[in-house]
Amino acid sequence: MKDKKLSMIGHAHIDPVWLWQWQEGFQEVKATFRSALDRMKEYPDFKFISSSAAFYEWVEKNDPEMFKEIKKRIDEGRWAIVGGWWIEPDCNIPCGESFIRQALYGQRYFKGKFGKTVKVGFNPDSFGHNGMLPQLLKISGIDYYVFMRPMPNEKGLPSRIFWWESDDGSRVLAYRIPYEYLTWKGNVEGHVRRCAAELKEPYTHMMCFYGVGNHGGGPTKENIESIYELSKREDMPELVFSTPEEFFARIEDSGIDFPVVHDELQYHSVGCYSAHSGVKRWNREAENSLIKAEKFSAFANIATGQPYPDDFDKAWKDVLFCQFHDILAGTSLEEAYEDARNMYGEAMAIAGRNLNHAVQSISWRIGIPVQEDMKPIVVFNPHSWSCKVPVEVELGQLSSEFCLLDDEGNEVPAQRIKPHAASNGRYRISFMADLPSMGYRTYRLFAKKSKALFNDMKANTYRIENSRLRLEIDPETGYIGSLYDKARGFEIFKGHAAVPVVIEDHSDTWSHNVVRYDKEIGKFKVDSIKLVEHGPVMSSISVKYSYGRSTLVQNFTMYSQLDEVDVKVTVDWRERFKLLKIRFPFNLIFRQNTFEIPYGCITRCDDGREQPGQSWVDVTGIMPGASNRYGVSIINDGKYSFDISNNVLGMTVLRSPVYANHDPYKPCADEDYSFIDQGLQHFSYKILPHDGGWEEAGTVKKAALFNQKPVVIIETYHEGTLPQRHSFLAVDVDNVIVEVVKRAEDDDDIVIRCREVHGLTTKATILFSSLKRDIKAEFRPYEIKTFKVPRDLSQPVVETNALECVE
Repeated sequence: MKDKKLSMIGHAHIDPVWLWQWQEGFQEVKATFRSALDRMKEYPDFKFISSSAAFYEWVEKNDPEMFKEIKKRIDEGRWAIVGGWWIEPDCNIPCGESFIRQALYGQRYFKGKFGKTVKVGFNPDSFGHNGMLPQLLKISGIDYYVFMRPMPNEKGLPSRIFWWESDDGSRVLAYRIPYEYLTWKGNVEGHVRRCAAELKEPYTHMMCFYGVGNHGGGPTKENIESIYELSKREDMPELVFSTPEEFFARIEDSGIDFPVVHDELQYHSVGCYSAHSGVKRWNREAENSLIKAEKFSAFANIATGQPYPDDFDKAWKDVLFCQFHDILAGTSLEEAYEDARNMYGEAMAIAGRNLNHAVQSISWRIGIPVQEDMKPIVVFNPHSWSCKVPVEVELGQLSSEFCLLDDEGNEVPAQRIKPHAASNGRYRISFMADLPSMGYRTYRLFAKKSKALFNDMKANTYRIENSRLRLEIDPETGYIGSLYDKARGFEIFKGHAAVPVVIEDHSDTWSHNVVRYDKEIGKFKVDSIKLVEHGPVMSSISVKYSYGRSTLVQNFTMYSQLDEVDVKVTVDWRERFKLLKIRFPFNLIFRQNTFEIPYGCITRCDDGREQPGQSWVDVTGIMPGASNRYGVSIINDGKYSFDISNNVLGMTVLRSPVYANHDPYKPCADEDYSFIDQGLQHFSYKILPHDGGWEEAGTVKKAALFNQKPVVIIETYHEGTLPQRHSFLAVDVDNVIVEVVKRAEDDDDIVIRCREVHGLTTKATILFSSLKRDIKAEFRPYEIKTFKVPRDLSQPVVETNALECVE
């Protein structure tokens, strides 16, 4: 065995939050780090690794002397930093930009404090890994990746060591940890022996992780001394204290032709995609709020001199911490979600303040002449494409007769709808805003009769119709009975759709060993159907349902100018050990199912397995009896779990297991427990039928608009230097979008991040009119690019990595 080697990796898996709150995790980090430092004094060749910049920042602020000791050991090469991220997050649910911010704040922290960035990505306990991670890692300076889940029984791989490749062609060398990422206090012989059994040609060198973990701890004296003893035995491989970076350097130089895996690394604990709707919705809102606020803060700084805020990093660190895999997955104890709510709340409050300062700085400087009985409304578009989007505005005054004009004097259909305030003197209108890319447009609301004649949509209690689509609600069930494409003469659904289905779910919080949820035990039954809004802009039908002690409302809305259906859902859930899905049966053959993943997408089969996804899922196929390609995208604003069984898509709305219930513990019938997702929650989804595929439908852009909505400011008339309509930035092709505009981390330059979204090799020009720049770039399929744009026009635009460094 001495011609084989195990690199012994001293490690302490630390869950800062799980069955305890972050304050206990804080102490756990300090105790673990102290123990590792003490072991280094006792054993001169002992080495230790730890991830998560958040942990180091805790120690830096709370025990500066210990922090200095850690720095010394890092300089010696005995303490290795791994991960490179702010925390070890869930690797399915955060958006693509969140993964970049994990690295941006994590790697820059390590570089600033220890003079180095991290080369080894590290997420041993996360519950699956999305297929775009190789690119997200690579553009963040990370060349290697260590994980453990999914286990071999959950995902077959050609080797424990392989090149992991994403759709753009990026690769990292990945390693799946054998068996466990930890050991317990005593002798590690059993663990070493089973890892040694994995040493088979050509892989004669592997890593073996040891040390007490989950609640921290790290390698014990008994662990280390047993390694010394085992290393003397002839029946043991060579055992060396080492680090992942040292291991990867040696194995990469070994000449082995490693296999390539071009796939996501799933599935483990599928219940994590849907457990605790609240934290998942907070995460989606916080991500989009921060990204939107950064954009307009940058534009306002350029256009008006409004100071760029200095607290975005604080807000992002709150969000990144709450993306820790046991928080965002919904698997922590109940009190942890009070902490998460507060952290997400702080982040959203910072984003909200900064956004308001930015857009009001801009709107206040728009030249708006005085006109009698006129109220200006400025609508801001946060996206890099022009769009037609429904807008609602709550007002303090609205005459019985009114009309709305755009900046060119054209009358725009506007409709009075129910205000959100149940009080006299408050009003609400809906209209369709036609907005320039990453800019704004000014509308004027007059207290006078409309000169144009805008016909109301066709609608009654059970039917809404525009020029393309006809929606019918079945009066017996309250479900969609028909969604008919009049242009194609095609019935989109094959049976009832938008059906709220209740499924039995006695699994633990993670749904360990569950592949699919398929034991249907009932459906919500209709209580009432009512036409609640009707006019020239939109019409809405509200359907109320009940099941057991629970109630559900679906408000189905169609717009005269949009070929889609928006649905607002309110659930008051009072069930236990049950799961709620909304199902859609598609009338399509030869189907292809595409799911959004962070900064990308993936196709999957329709085998009924529970799948992670993000803001959209698309099913495209062929219309029966025809050769036309046709599809439907289901877009949402806060759900992450889906299944497709044959032609039926299910969107998982919620689950109600016991908080932090981990198999094999079984809840006792005579005990009281707290159950997840009890009470009221709101979310929305969109049904987007389309000719062709999701690319032609613009599904990526539609989903972005649905989640990152326009900003509306009610202004007054005043002089100003800015025009009533303006675009700060645009892109000249449909398949490249700008996701981020922000101030650079090191100076006042502007950082732009963009990506290709349709899987095409593309040449694009980013038209950054605000800084008089045209940025030309070539994109590989699904490639992410970052540019640093100096304000000084004599300086060139440079492409950087995600850390804002020129490679």
